Amino acid sequence: MSSASSFTPAASANLAAPVAIVRSPGFWSGVVHRLCRDPVALVALGLIFVLILIAIFAPYLAPYDPAKASVIRRLKPIGTPGFILGTDELGRDILSRLIYGARLSLIMGVIPVPVAFVIGSAIGIIAGYAGGIVNTLIMRTIDVFYAFPSVLLAVALSGALGSGLTNALVSLTVVFIPQIARVAESVTTQVRRLDYVDAARASGAGPATIITVHILGNVLGPIFVFATSLISVSMILASGLSFLGLGVRPPEAEWGLMLNTLRTAIYTNPYVAALPGVMIFFTSICFNLFSDGLRKAMDVKS
Repeated sequence: MSSASSFTPAASANLAAPVAIVRSPGFWSGVVHRLCRDPVALVALGLIFVLILIAIFAPYLAPYDPAKASVIRRLKPIGTPGFILGTDELGRDILSRLIYGARLSLIMGVIPVPVAFVIGSAIGIIAGYAGGIVNTLIMRTIDVFYAFPSVLLAVALSGALGSGLTNALVSLTVVFIPQIARVAESVTTQVRRLDYVDAARASGAGPATIITVHILGNVLGPIFVFATSLISVSMILASGLSFLGLGVRPPEAEWGLMLNTLRTAIYTNPYVAALPGVMIFFTSICFNLFSDGLRKAMDVKS
């Protein structure tokens, strides 16, 4: 009787009220949440987005034709009326060439990384899951390319294939495949030894199912973070190839090629000659800072 009397209407209302179910956010939503709280990464991402917009709308933003030369206005200094960033050795507007140069520089710096990410991840995951003689054959072949410094390998491949945008993209892609494959093989080897993978194997799941369902989602994160850190390296290597004459050909506007053509003006007009290098440095730093922020956001332990 006493227990029945203790059942008050308020308690009854509490029992009838809907119970709020707390759902833990998914991994990627947590990554986005942590990334949004990193001001440095957000600023870097915003600047990268601005550079992409500049490259897309270059015909509308450039004040002059980037290929139009004029002998009477050669090597004008910064601040010249009508040419705010001066002119190059052929009298072409530096600002217009920097704006148009963002197109080829971003293409050469960004495209090789996702292509190498797909190919290198596939090679590394297969080698890491298979193990044994398959792992040995694949990784020792990868080590042949990995043994060379990135700069030397890129120059050698570009020299063998010849100058041009397509050959430069192929060379840079080949340079990054071994690096991504090594990381993919390492993390896959760790994941395939976990208990849930053994349980899936014992339940009769095939290699393709285990890789796509149980392994792929757990290894793509670290591989992706490492791949994003290679974009800044790719920007520098691509500019270096163009500087050496192994990238895009004149009169195309590209920051590395602009450095090459302006090197003769380093003593007479050093500030104008340094502008393409400043853009390369600025873009590489932005990609590097965003990659660092993404790495921190994906590090659950921190």
